[in-house]
Formats: sequence, structure tokens, C-alpha cells
Amino acid sequence: MNKAIFYKERIKIRRFYPLATAVLAGFTAYALLRIGRMYAFNGAASVWLAVLDRGDVLVDPLKYLPALVGAGLGLAQFLPEITQKRLKLTLHLPDSRRAMMLGMLGYGLVLLTMLFAVQLLAIGLYLRHLMAPELVHAVVSTTLPWYAAGFAGYLFAAWICIEPTWRQRLFDALIAAGVMRLLFSSDALRVCDTLLPWIAAVVLCALFFPLHSTLRFRRGCQD
Repeated sequence: MNKAIFYKERIKIRRFYPLATAVLAGFTAYALLRIGRMYAFNGAASVWLAVLDRGDVLVDPLKYLPALVGAGLGLAQFLPEITQKRLKLTLHLPDSRRAMMLGMLGYGLVLLTMLFAVQLLAIGLYLRHLMAPELVHAVVSTTLPWYAAGFAGYLFAAWICIEPTWRQRLFDALIAAGVMRLLFSSDALRVCDTLLPWIAAVVLCALFFPLHSTLRFRRGCQD
């Protein structure tokens, strides 16, 4: 049963995922080449001073990209479940409904983790050639809320898609917008370091929102 579910998920995102990978790779290359140009034209001191004096993250063109990719993957994966009425059939399969939904969500989260991990690794390895490890750590840790927003965006998109009533969808969208705004509330270097455990807890809590909407869908809630 799990193989059939995963195959179905792969079919749904067969176009979006390669596109998201290409976009992520392109923007990452652009951001890193921009840093390399600064290093080549102005020297290593300019890169170091940008981080130390101005608090620049250096890879700020990538700030909203994980959130957009996460939300896009959530829509690509769960919007067809609603528009083509697949979810009702899925929930009637002879298997645990919670396990099936967690499997679908887990599939998307694993794919996002792969994308984000490769991007973060590329950023870290590239910056290590230009800056001290402490500065690399500062830049990388500052980007972690962006990736948390990517996971949250995915879960929020799934939550809103699965929710069976428009009134509740609007309420869910307002909550999602508020959380995403908080995740992008500051551009300062390492300002969110002490908040990372709380950010992780918020993302973990967001995992249960689609499960709640699935239960409401199963109960036949309507406007």
C-alpha cells in the first residue's frame, strides 16, 4: 500500500519537483557568484566587512525561495487531491488514514529536506573558501529560519488544501500568513539563534494541522 501511495505522490509532482530543483539551483548559483564577484573585485576584506560591520547575510536573494518552493510543492501535491476528488478515495483505502496522510506528508518533507540540505551544503562549502568558519556559521545559522519557513509553507499549503470548508480555509490562511511573517520578521545576523528551538516546535506543530483537516474532511464538514 505504501508503494502505491508513494508512486501516486511521485506522479503528482513529476513536473514541479524538477522545476523547483532547477530554480533553486539557479538562484543559488546567482547568489554565490555575486559573492564571488565581490571577493574578486574588492578582496576578501570586503566580504568579511559586509558580514562583520553591516551584518549582511550575503545570500539574501535566497530568503523567500525555500518558502515558495515549500508552498508550491504542497499545492502540487495536495491541490489535485481536492480538485480531482482523489482524497475521498484515498481515505477509503483499507489502511490507517493517519498513516496514509503522514506518508504523503512525509514524502514531501523528505523531498524538501533533500533540496534544502543540498542548497545549504553548497552555501556552506562555498563560503568556507572565502571566510573564517565562525562567519560561515553565522551566515548559515541566519538562513535556518528561511528553511523552517519552507517546511512550514509546505505544511500550511497542505492544511489549507485539505480543509473542506472555505470559512475555515480563510482562518487557516490568516494563521499561516501570521506565522510566515514572524519567520521573516528580521534580517539581522544570527538574531534568531536563540529562537531556533521554538521555530522547530512551530514547524512540528504545523505537521498536525493537515491531520486535523483530514479528520474534518472525513467527517464531511461543509460550509
